[in-house]
Amino acid sequence: MPKLPDSVLSCHDVNGKLLPDSVLRYAFDQLLTNNGYVHLVNVPESFDHVAFLKEMGEFQPTPTGAVVGDLKPEAGMEDVYHAQNHRSLLPHTEGYEYEGIPPQFLALWCVTPASGPGGETTLLDSRPLLSRLTEDEHHGFLTTPYRWKSTEGLARHGVENTATHPVLEEYAGHVILRYSHNNLIVPEGDEAAVQLLASCGKLYEESHTAVSYAPRDMVVWNNWRMLHSRNAFEDPARHLKRVQIAAPIAG
Repeated sequence: MPKLPDSVLSCHDVNGKLLPDSVLRYAFDQLLTNNGYVHLVNVPESFDHVAFLKEMGEFQPTPTGAVVGDLKPEAGMEDVYHAQNHRSLLPHTEGYEYEGIPPQFLALWCVTPASGPGGETTLLDSRPLLSRLTEDEHHGFLTTPYRWKSTEGLARHGVENTATHPVLEEYAGHVILRYSHNNLIVPEGDEAAVQLLASCGKLYEESHTAVSYAPRDMVVWNNWRMLHSRNAFEDPARHLKRVQIAAPIAG
């Protein structure tokens, strides 16, 4: 059963006045650290999403090279698994099909919300899932290399990335989770990976948070910690903007 967001931040105070920039940033950083994501609401027309996010780090290009990208239905792509159609997406983190450190944060903000049902961004904190791993399982996912591939939709556009790396990685005092429910290539007989997919799918179905959008709303989450997906929708006018934010370089 989906949950309503519990990490919500308004740009206005109780009297309807805009929060000072310093207060908004303080509350935003606190919620992001504590909960792994923030849903920013009551966003004024004057709000500069790009400038706000630039303070978090350098933007990384998406697989097609877009640095600030558009998410809206693309003609002729309904028959494949693809971020730019009307279909639902499966739980994943971003950047699993690349070598190296994936983006630490992802942000989506709403240009035009979907009218009618669907179109929610859904999120799940991976910490409860990882806490259930045995010591041996945790070590295995830190040390066992797996093959990963990019989506069918990207392949249709000539982007066919593959990578080899473990599910978990320790970096600068953090544990990074890389995950894709449908683009992790599971070796035959690898029961640990099969069980991980099953456990994650079940937990996601039972406990995910579903975020609905109003115009200018923004959702930002820690991509090393949170899984995300999308509910199917019908409205072709749905339009979000997307950026990926790199981690600071470890000193």
